[in-house]
Amino acid sequence: MTASPVLVRERRIFGDIFHLAVDTFRANRSRFLLTSLGTIMGTVSLIWVVTISLTGENYVVAAIQNIGSNLIWVEYSGLADPAVGAKNDFLTVEDMEAVEQQVPGVVSATPVVNLHVPYSTGGGTELSLLILGVNPQYQKIRRLRLLSGRFMDEQDVRLASKAALVTEHFALTQFGSLDDALGKDITLSGIPFQIIGTFAEGFNTYGQSEIVDDTVLIPYKVARFLTGSDAINQIYLSAADIGSVPEVSRETLRVIRSRHRPEAVYEVGNLTQVLGVARSTVYAISILLLLFSLVTLLVGGMGIMNIMLATVTSRTREIGIRKALGATRGQIRLQFLMESTLISMGGGLAGTILGIGLPLAIGIGFGTVPAVRAAGFDPVESLKAE
Repeated sequence: MTASPVLVRERRIFGDIFHLAVDTFRANRSRFLLTSLGTIMGTVSLIWVVTISLTGENYVVAAIQNIGSNLIWVEYSGLADPAVGAKNDFLTVEDMEAVEQQVPGVVSATPVVNLHVPYSTGGGTELSLLILGVNPQYQKIRRLRLLSGRFMDEQDVRLASKAALVTEHFALTQFGSLDDALGKDITLSGIPFQIIGTFAEGFNTYGQSEIVDDTVLIPYKVARFLTGSDAINQIYLSAADIGSVPEVSRETLRVIRSRHRPEAVYEVGNLTQVLGVARSTVYAISILLLLFSLVTLLVGGMGIMNIMLATVTSRTREIGIRKALGATRGQIRLQFLMESTLISMGGGLAGTILGIGLPLAIGIGFGTVPAVRAAGFDPVESLKAE
């Protein structure tokens, strides 16, 4: 099927106008390139903002998940309306066991007893050590990193072993290194404990944690003996997955309340709300940055308009000649629109290449050193490494 003469003529006119716009762009290359700088910067800003936003959200989510996105904790807050002589209604290990039995979705649980004891450093000074009495599940629930030695096990709990794990900070300041701390004895409340391992939190919590620099972990049964009480400070739970955290939290609170007096107040917390707030914050910041990027694009568009207005004024004679030769208003309008489009598209393409290419270049540049080092390993020596 052949095209109609009118369509062929329109295509020829459009092609002529396009080539004329390209020739004009080539003849005024420097001016048009400078005009497109605003579009280039705006496009680069948009790409980088999206990249930074996605990276920032992933970083925040990963940070919270490293702390424990499935983590749930329960603690006693006091009495809602304490009467004269009313006793506190603290949490107990039996509460934890009831939750494990009655709440589906609970993978593991541990009691937490905390107490502060003085510790003599041997140099005439004393530290206030934070002692946490926990069960072996505490490592998994809190995602602790074992730096040296071993973590307490069920045998330590069953035998009420005088075993202790210390933080990296305590091991380095008191013994000089992590390995030197292993096997050493520390005296807590007059009882010698042997250090069986050193640990650190899986991710920096910036002080928002029950673990401080000078913290010692010991089996819960031993901590219970030191406190002389059945009360525990917190119950830490781990849900099967992040989606079940809200339901497990509600059911846990229900079980706890059913086992205690109505006036006792208990709090159940998790990181689900924190995760949602973090994502909302990152999203809000991303929107704000995108608006700034759009302003940059708008400024670039205003620059194109101003330059094209100046171009129209400087090419008044050319426009008059074209009209005298039969060019219509639509053809003149299309010519200048074509030129503006070439400027904006050229700027957008250059901005896209810069926006994508610069992070790629940075990645290649900074990845060269480790890549060269890995490639230079001796195979024999590499096989000897643990």
